[in-house]
Amino acid sequence: MEKPEEPSSTTDNKPSHNWVEITDVFKESVKDLQLGELLHDDLFGLFEAMSAIEMMDPKMDAGMLCNRGARKITSFEQAVADGLLTLNEVPPHMLLGIIDGTLARLVSWLEGHSLAQTVFTCLYLHRPYAPQDRALKVFCLAVYKLLDVIKELLHKAMVFEEEDFQPMQYGFHLNPDISEQRMIGMLREVEEDLHKKARNKQGDPESQGIFARIKFVRILLQVLNSLRKEDQQQNSLNDCQRLLNSAMEMLQIIKDSVKLGKGARDGKCGNKGFCRIEGIIIGEEELACFEPSINQRLLPPTFPRYTKIKKRAEAIEHFIDMVERFKVVCKAQGINSFHQAMELFAEFSQSGPCLVSRSALQLVGRNAGSSREALREALRNFCGPHALSSRAIPTARATADAFLARAGRPAALLLQLSGHNRARQRDKLAVLLEEFALLQEEAERADAACASSLGVPPKPHFATWALYHTLRGQALYLLAGFELELYAEHEYYYVYWYLYECIYGWLISTLSRADSLLQEAWNGTAAVSQGGKGGRRQKPNKTARRPRPHARDAVRLQAFQQLAGGYFKALLGLLRDGLLQAPLPGFDRERVRFEHRFGAFSRLPAPPPAAYRDFRAAAQAAGSQGSEQLFLCAGRHFAQAGQLLAAGGVGDAPLARTAKTNFVLLRLLAAGHRPKIKPTFCFNESKQFPVICLTEGQLTHE
Repeated sequence: MEKPEEPSSTTDNKPSHNWVEITDVFKESVKDLQLGELLHDDLFGLFEAMSAIEMMDPKMDAGMLCNRGARKITSFEQAVADGLLTLNEVPPHMLLGIIDGTLARLVSWLEGHSLAQTVFTCLYLHRPYAPQDRALKVFCLAVYKLLDVIKELLHKAMVFEEEDFQPMQYGFHLNPDISEQRMIGMLREVEEDLHKKARNKQGDPESQGIFARIKFVRILLQVLNSLRKEDQQQNSLNDCQRLLNSAMEMLQIIKDSVKLGKGARDGKCGNKGFCRIEGIIIGEEELACFEPSINQRLLPPTFPRYTKIKKRAEAIEHFIDMVERFKVVCKAQGINSFHQAMELFAEFSQSGPCLVSRSALQLVGRNAGSSREALREALRNFCGPHALSSRAIPTARATADAFLARAGRPAALLLQLSGHNRARQRDKLAVLLEEFALLQEEAERADAACASSLGVPPKPHFATWALYHTLRGQALYLLAGFELELYAEHEYYYVYWYLYECIYGWLISTLSRADSLLQEAWNGTAAVSQGGKGGRRQKPNKTARRPRPHARDAVRLQAFQQLAGGYFKALLGLLRDGLLQAPLPGFDRERVRFEHRFGAFSRLPAPPPAAYRDFRAAAQAAGSQGSEQLFLCAGRHFAQAGQLLAAGGVGDAPLARTAKTNFVLLRLLAAGHRPKIKPTFCFNESKQFPVICLTEGQLTHE
């Protein structure tokens, strides 16, 4: 601290300061503060305190080494000088350990950790041209290529968040002066040498393991190089399928030989379990070539991020799952329908894929699924607008094309949405709903303009399609709250009420209207074709109706509506009987919570947002019947949902079991049985529709 009363003296025009030790003064000043109390000043508040960095503190200063132990960080040159690294004729078990350890760190990087704390803790990668062992050198160069290809693929897809992926390179040049084709050729040459050695050694497991790893890296590089291209050809994706089958064979060999590599045993220094070195958690006894703190000074001056290195066996399982998902990605190339792409993307997202496979699917299928031709075909199959017919006049076709161009952006955003992680999808859905609000207005104008051009009464073709996807987005937004555990149990009943009364009812009505419009379009086309053949226009045969294309979706939506109605009435009955914990009246503002949960729907023109008074009126009307009657009505809802879901196929079997279990429970509650403890909600069968859990021993009869 500088004494303010003493002026600074100058020598050689340089100021000098008189510093005073303030440690004792500081301790004397804070002795009256209790544990947890803070002293606030106008110039140093909580923000400054949280942003401050304590210099030379190993926990706060990333450039400060942890000197509490005798451990010394070894660079590549020092490790070579000390004989810790082998550059020529690396033993097979050592090479297996180096490759497996590097692949484990590659997986850790793909799970959101930094390159400096994962992949580039391998000292061999700091000097990839230094090893004289050909297999090790080519592998190190191939890792650089893999990093570059993966990074480009992720940047093209742009579906990662800061918790998914860290793109910083920390000064490492990821693109060595070797092309992808040359790198693949070098890997093939090493494969041939290793294959000859494996044949000469007559089934040596270590030689076969090294061969399998080099071949897998080559296949992975080829597949990623094909998937990152925006103009994939069907032949290239067919080749990917063949390569992926070979990759699975290699991964099985790698999985069987992962224990042969040096450092594959759990524990370090004789201790089983994980070891913590400079904020990095290591699950296995690692080789000397892996230095966790070698890049410590490259990290930003913030609190070091918790980094856990994957176990080698777990990393191999990660690659197996990735290859299986790549097979699904390759099938998306043939999709030319927006609705098919949307279903595939949603199903793929629900399976919890890794970031690389999510990004690959975006590059392969997003552009094809949201193209103008794909949207044109989707609208034709959904409601059959006359303006999209080849017989329509040019003015109507131009209006339809303008609407398709306007719909391209929200359609692409809807497909891109499924590429993000599940937590981020809900936030982006709220923004996407605003896009669909504008699209609904455009759709109404397009319907009016097309009707005026064709000289027919206006029909809501485009508006029905826009409303359908708006409602689907609303349903996904509300159901995502259950998956992310955002709702308290006492909030469930008005979320399910909104789904029951507003969302699913509108969805069923919208699909019914789309079916009617499609039937009219088919009948009109049939009448025109019959008139052209016979020279006389005939009336369409109303009895010969085509099958409803949206019938299956309508049945599933009816089942979901019955499920939501069952939960609404069951939860309302549980709340009336005091079986669900509710907030204290002095702290309860249900209206505020209701408006907060559904605030994202306030700007939508259709459906109009439901007001809180409407919900209270519905709850009071249903609650006036008594809890036993509520349980009985809820049981009927679940029974009807179970019947509808039973005919839906294998995919709806878990929901059918959930509906049946809840039906049995509510029959018991309607008969007068009451649980001794509060019920719980189990989301094992479904992440959106839980099983209300009560055991037989917890029930008592009044």
